[in-house]
Amino acid sequence: MLGILSSEKNLVELASLPTEENNRNTVGIPATNNDLTEMAMFVLSGKINCPYYAKAELLADKLQNYLPNFRIRKISIPSEKWKEWLEDICRKNGWKHKESPLIWREIVHQGGKGLLLGGFSDFLEHCQVTIHTDLEQAFQKADVIILLDEPWCDDIATVDERELKKRKIDAISERYREYGRLIDTQTEKEVKVIVSGESFVNLRCSLLLDYTHSIHSHQIVALATQLENEARAIVAKKLNVRPADVRDVIVWGNISGSFYVDLQKTKVFNYDGPVKGPEFFSLPAQNIINDRTWIETDFQELVRSRRAAVVSRMNRTTAMSCSHGILTVLKAWNGLGAGNEVFSLGVLCSGYHDLPDGVALSVPLTFTDGKWSALSDVTIGVDLKERLQHSANEIGQFLTAKSNKDCSR
Repeated sequence: MLGILSSEKNLVELASLPTEENNRNTVGIPATNNDLTEMAMFVLSGKINCPYYAKAELLADKLQNYLPNFRIRKISIPSEKWKEWLEDICRKNGWKHKESPLIWREIVHQGGKGLLLGGFSDFLEHCQVTIHTDLEQAFQKADVIILLDEPWCDDIATVDERELKKRKIDAISERYREYGRLIDTQTEKEVKVIVSGESFVNLRCSLLLDYTHSIHSHQIVALATQLENEARAIVAKKLNVRPADVRDVIVWGNISGSFYVDLQKTKVFNYDGPVKGPEFFSLPAQNIINDRTWIETDFQELVRSRRAAVVSRMNRTTAMSCSHGILTVLKAWNGLGAGNEVFSLGVLCSGYHDLPDGVALSVPLTFTDGKWSALSDVTIGVDLKERLQHSANEIGQFLTAKSNKDCSR
C-alpha cells in the first residue's frame, strides 16, 4: 500500500499499488505463491488516435515504470479495422464491449481467456485511490508513506510572525508525534517514509525520526529534488544545454532554510564545447563554468529566488509539483534505478564527516539494492562544514523547544 498524507486537506490517500515484489492482493499481482507463472499482465487495446486509449497508455506506462511486477501489453488497431477486430475478440472470449479502448487482465505464461476489465474508466477504477479521514485505517499495512503536508495555523491574521511560527511548530510536533505512533503500530516494518513539501522539511523529518521507534532511521528521508531541479535549470541555461543534461547536483543542509547547492560532483552531457564525445560522455560542471565566484554567490541566490518565485506562483506546493522527484526516489529505493545516480536527501547522518548528530540534514547519497548510503568521495571543507553546522543549529533550536515542551508535560 502507498500512503500519501496531506494535512492541508486533512486527508490520507492510499493507492492500492504494489511497491515491493512480495506484495499480494494488489494491482497487477494476484494472491499466489508462484510469481513467475501467476503474474498478471494488463492488455490494452484500442483505436489509434483514440484519446481514451492514449490516457490508458499513459497511466499504464507510469505504473509499469514505478511498480516492479506491473506488466502491460499494448495492441494498437487502425480506426478502420477496429470494429471488426473488436467484434472478433469479444466473440472468441464471450465478452460484450463496444468502445475503444478494450482492456483485460491475463495470467502470464498461462494463456487462455483473460478477465475483462472494460474501458478506460474501468481500468482507472481498478487502480483507484481510496481516501480516508481515519488515520488508523490509512496507515494500516502501508509499505510507503509520503508526507506532503504543510504547517497551518488558525487565525493567522491575528498573530505576529514569531507567534505564528511557534503555533505552526507546535502543531507540526503534535501531528508528527501521532504519525510516529501510527508508523510504530500500523505500518509494515519495512515501510519507506518520504517527507516532502516546502516548509520545515528537515524539521518534520527530524521529528518523525525522534517519534518513531520500531523502524530503522534509514527508512525515513526528506526530499530535496525540488531544489535540485531549480539548480539544474539554472546551470543548464548558463551552459546552453537541457536541464536533463545536468546531473548529480548536491543540496546540503536544511532544505527549507539554510542550504548550499554544490556542483563538485555535477556532470554535464551534450555540452557544445571544444571537447565532445558520444552520448554517455560528460564533463564536470565546475570545469566548464570555471567561475568559482559565480557558483558561490550569484548561483546560490538564483536558486533561492527561483524556488521562491515558483512557490509564490503556486501559492502552495501541490503533490503534482514534486511527484516526479518522489517517483524517481522511490524507483531507486526499490532497486529499479541506474544505481550510480546521486540524490540529495535529508537523513540522519550520524558519523558522516563529523556532521552534527540528532538532526536530519540533506546530504548526497546513492541507492544500491534498495538501500541508501551516503556518498563518501565528496569534499567537505571548512566553509561547508560551517554551513552545515548553521543548518543543524537552525533545525536544532526547534527540536530543543519541542524537547523542553515534552519535559514539561
